Formats: sequence, C-alpha cells, structure tokens
Amino acid sequence: MKEELLEESMKELLEESMEEKSSEESIRKFFLEVWEKEKEHFKSELHREFEKDIKESKHFILDHHGYLLPFLNNINAKGVCAYATRTFLATGSAFNTLKPIVIELSLPGTHSGMDVSPHDGCLPDSKISSMVVFPEDGLRWEFAKIHVAANDAAYHQLVSHWLHTHAVIEPFIIATRRRLSVMHPIHRLLDPHFKDTLHINALARGMFLNAGGILERTLFTGEFSMWLSSHLYKQWRFENQALPEDLKNRGMAAKAEATQFKAEPAELQSDKIADKKAEEKYKHRATTLPTGEKLILEDYPYAEDGIEIWDAIGKWVREYCNIFYKTNCDFDKDKEIQEWWGEIKKDGHGDRKEEGWYDLKTLEDLIKALTTIIWIASGLHAAVNFGQYAYAGWPPNRPMLLRKFIPEPDTEELEAEDNPEKFIAQMMPEKFQMEFVIAVMDLLSRHTSDEVYLGQRPPENKWDQREDVNKKIEEFRVDGLGKTLENIEQNIKERNKNYQLMNRWGYAKIPYKLLYPDTKAKAPSKDKGKEEKMDITGRGIPNSISI
Repeated sequence: MKEELLEESMKELLEESMEEKSSEESIRKFFLEVWEKEKEHFKSELHREFEKDIKESKHFILDHHGYLLPFLNNINAKGVCAYATRTFLATGSAFNTLKPIVIELSLPGTHSGMDVSPHDGCLPDSKISSMVVFPEDGLRWEFAKIHVAANDAAYHQLVSHWLHTHAVIEPFIIATRRRLSVMHPIHRLLDPHFKDTLHINALARGMFLNAGGILERTLFTGEFSMWLSSHLYKQWRFENQALPEDLKNRGMAAKAEATQFKAEPAELQSDKIADKKAEEKYKHRATTLPTGEKLILEDYPYAEDGIEIWDAIGKWVREYCNIFYKTNCDFDKDKEIQEWWGEIKKDGHGDRKEEGWYDLKTLEDLIKALTTIIWIASGLHAAVNFGQYAYAGWPPNRPMLLRKFIPEPDTEELEAEDNPEKFIAQMMPEKFQMEFVIAVMDLLSRHTSDEVYLGQRPPENKWDQREDVNKKIEEFRVDGLGKTLENIEQNIKERNKNYQLMNRWGYAKIPYKLLYPDTKAKAPSKDKGKEEKMDITGRGIPNSISI
C-alpha cells in the first residue's frame, strides 16, 4: 500500500513537472530580480559584464532544476544530500569561455535558513526553498559548484549516455534485423554500426541498470535512476539528435547575422603556443553548420570536431544511397524501407511516435535519418563515453553523490572556513564508493579488443561485386577529396597545436581527442619531436556502441 501511494504521488508530481514550461524569459526575470537585490555588493568588471549579458539575453543556463524537483524529497530520504540546481553562465569580452556566474539551489518544501522563492511553478502545491549563490560567497560558491557537478554527473550517466545513445538506438537495430533483408543496401550500410550493441545493453541491464545495480549504488538518484531516465525520455525527439539540430536547440549555434558574442582564446604566454600560424588562422575562422548557422563559441571542441565528422558521415551516406537510389521514384518503390521506418516509430519508439521524426517520403529524408543513426552510434557515443575516466576518474571533479548540504551562514557547521578540505571530504561518497566509481569509469573508457572504427568495415561487410561501393567506402576514410576522415584528422591536429584554446587543452594541457578518427595516425604531442603515447581514450571513433 505504501508503494502504491508513493507511485501515485510521484505520478502527480511528474505530470505537473511535464506541464511546466519554465521559459528562458521567466528564468531570466528571476535572475534579474536577484541581481537588483544583490548588485550593490558586486562592483567588479566581471559583474558589470554579467549585468550587461543578462539584460541582453547573452547567457546560457545549465538546468537541472525542473526535472529533478519532483524526485528530491524521495531521493534525499535515502540519506543523500541533493539540490535541484540551475547555473547561469555568461560570456562576453571579459571571458575566454563560458563562466558560471550565479547558481540557484532548490529543495521542495522548506529548508532551514533558505528563502522561499515562489517564482518556480513546477510544484504549485508546494513551496520551493531556493538560495542563490555568487562567486563572492567564497566557500559556499565552491560547495555550490560541487553540487552542480553531482547533478550533472547523474544526468550524464542516465540521459546523455544511457538514454540518448544505448537505449534509443535499440529499436533501430531490432527493426533493421526484422524488416530489412541482409542483402538490402541499407541493412549492409547500418550493420557495422550495430555491432555488439544489443549484447552490451543486455549486460548493462544485468549489472548497471538493475535494482541494486551499479547506477543505483553510485548515483545520488539511487532507486529512482531509471524512473528519472524514463521521465526524461518523454522529451526525446529523434530529429533533435542530429548534431546541427542539437547545437541550434541548445543555443550553441545561430544565424551568422544573429550571432551575439564569441569566446576569444585566452591570453597566455607566447612561449606556450605551439604554432603561431595555426593560432592566427584559427582566430579568423568560424565553424559553419550545414544549415548555415555558425557556432556561438569558437573554442568548443565537441561541436567543432563533431560537425566535421557529421559532414563526412553525411557525404558518405549520400554517395552510398545515390548508388542504389537514382531518383525519388526508385526510393518510393522500396516498400521494405517504409515498413522498417514504420516499425521503428510505432513499435520501437511507440511512446514518442507522434513527433520528432523525418517523414521519410523522399531520398533526402532517408539520408538525414541514416546520418543521424550513424552519428548516434559512432561520434555521439564516443564523445560521451570514452572521456569518462579523464573527467570522472578523480571523484571530486564529478562526484556521483554527496552527503552534505551547503552550510548555512552563521552556523557552527560553517567551521568549514577553517578546514574546507575536511568538509569537502565529508561531502564526498564513502572511500569504497569512490574507488568503485574510478574502476567503473576506467572500464567504460576502454575500447574493446576487436573494435572496428569509423571508416573501417569488417571483411564480411565488403561488396564482392560492387567496386563502386567499396571505392566510396575507401574515399570516406582516406582517398576522397574534402570531407574525409584523414583530412579531419589533419584539421584536428592543427587545432590541437594551439595552446590558447582552453576548452580544447585545459589547464592540464591534455588535448581533446574524443572525436579524433582512427586512420592509424598519431595525435599531435605538445612536446616537439616526441611521439604521443596512445591512451585508453585516444584510439578513434568506434563504428558502434560496443562498451
């Protein structure tokens, strides 16, 4: 009976959360109200830039707020300490990249010492206790950033990684096996991109996603992890997983004439710049999406490298399809494709069948759909999976759960001022949990021994009597003009020579290689004359989700 009441209560909260449309304008209004109250305390140039950006809507929001709030009372009842956070990031002439400038932390119900803010409407029958923290708040700001990182770590595992790659690709695999003959050209095209995925997903359901499994034991969301992932699936749209659409929807790309700002490279010492010519060349270029938009932030390695990979995949898919479908009439005659697409939408993704799909009435629609499928299985999964050890192998950088709320001002617990390291250690998970997470991140970041990489095809996938197809496969990898994987490698090498690109190199001077293709070339080294050692994450983009 208790479980039924809990389920009914959660359903009501979820329905209210889904109905909420917390627009960017309402969020901006809230932060402006906070700013008007607090701005007299902040006179720095950084905050003057912030005030200008917020009024001109030149900002980004990392939003772990509305979707988390309905779950928090039940999550925190299990002994963890979690907020629903919303982080305001601004940019402008004073910044070389996005910077967090305000963090809002909320709890449903009341919380000692926190002002109640009625601005949020996702829980209309409950008051939401919120506090807003600025960089000037010292240690409270540092603690707030740790809580944001914990929110983001759970979202990464449950949504960015599991839901948006492993889970959503399954119906495409099943429908391909059921509806397309093994001799069908689209089956032959997609087959290498489905290698081992159903197998690894079955293992994940038995060890990672199951009740009492790895995710429930390590994430602050605990037993509500899969419930939360399923809840966010209601917002999923297939067409939005196309990289250009994803960037536009997240505000990371805009029409050239509408671009409001860009991040300039940091001013570092000249002796740290590996290639001044590459730096000058970079300053004058702007990555353009296939639809004509330009990136808002030029120093955004995932988008910059990813768009090149996306374009190359799209070019390869188009040339492949044009071999078998000379006209739209040829495509219209292919009934297998329509049955395949219908099963994916109506059966595989039945809960989302009404929106977010290409109509697949023309050959162009098919090319877009196939490019998106291959991107999800290759580039997107490589970007969200193989960097996990690098980012989360040091647990304080990406804590999976926390055991302390932020101390209230003027309380004894704020003795953290005297020993912040001790308080942060108390915030972190138990030692065994952290060691376990390190081992898991290391495992997930490793490539399988029989990995097949983007641009490579297994022997059984070669065409014995179609040299025109085999030629296009090879041109996709190295021999073609323009958008080939080999050319993309060279472009990434050039960008990775520029130490001023802080998002690409970071303070540790480790280059971004998650979307570096594998054509047996070495990534550039920051030490001239020395060959860079291959590590567990620098081995190319696998064709499929196999780990």
